[in-house]
Amino acid sequence: MVKKKASIRIFLLFVVPAMFIWITVVLIPFIYGLFITFTDWNGLSMDYNFIGFDNYKSVFLDNTFIESLKKTFVYSFSSVVFSNLLGLAIALILTCKIKGQNLFRMGFFTPNIIGGIILGYIWNFIFAFALTSFGRMSGIEFFEKSFLTDPKKAMIALIIVTTWQMSGYLMVIYIAGLINVPKDVIEAAEIDGAGWWKKIRYIKLPMIRSSITICVFLTITRTFMAFDINLSLTAGGPYKSTEMISYKIYQTAFSNMKFGLGQAQAVVLFIIVAIISIIQVTVSRRGEVEA
Repeated sequence: MVKKKASIRIFLLFVVPAMFIWITVVLIPFIYGLFITFTDWNGLSMDYNFIGFDNYKSVFLDNTFIESLKKTFVYSFSSVVFSNLLGLAIALILTCKIKGQNLFRMGFFTPNIIGGIILGYIWNFIFAFALTSFGRMSGIEFFEKSFLTDPKKAMIALIIVTTWQMSGYLMVIYIAGLINVPKDVIEAAEIDGAGWWKKIRYIKLPMIRSSITICVFLTITRTFMAFDINLSLTAGGPYKSTEMISYKIYQTAFSNMKFGLGQAQAVVLFIIVAIISIIQVTVSRRGEVEA
């Protein structure tokens, strides 16, 4: 009886506050957001009309939304590939017992600490002034004009900044996975004459599949939801060539004052990201079992 009372007290002390916060901060706003998608609310008026699924129909009939979604797919795919490859490469190098590896780890992780808005302004200065000055001084035509004024280069600039920011964070996760690879397995492979590439390909990579799954999942969710860097670095320009889906939703809701439509776009984005993430995790988990 005493144990039951103690268990109830522990439950009330730890679980109930967490559940209360989750319900009030996540669940209720989510349900209210779904409710808004069925109205024509403008975000300010106390009056609104129920319009059924008209907002969802408008989402799929809006060519600008579809274009923003395509740009987001390009940006996300490129950022996921490059940031994971760079993060893994850095992790492999920094687990080879080189001198000052802790200092290097801290240095590579630092960009992830900087907020997206500040990071965007810093790189805006780099692309607009630092690289253009270097291009004029060196005579390299590619750098003479700012990346941010060219519709094609602006997307490349976004991918570069995202890769630079996220690779250090992914590096930490990959290092944690590589450290847990049994040393006796590595030593046995070395005795059998395996080179550095074979050790990576046939031993290290299969044994860190869980780390790869986590890193890919994190990068997919973060890049699809990217807003702060998109806002501060390019603001969707030039000529809306870098207007990603989160920035498009912001423009619809807060600039055009169409909160119902903007919330419907957000719900569609949520479903897309959820489906992609579930597929990615499921496929990756199967690979872990086979490994």
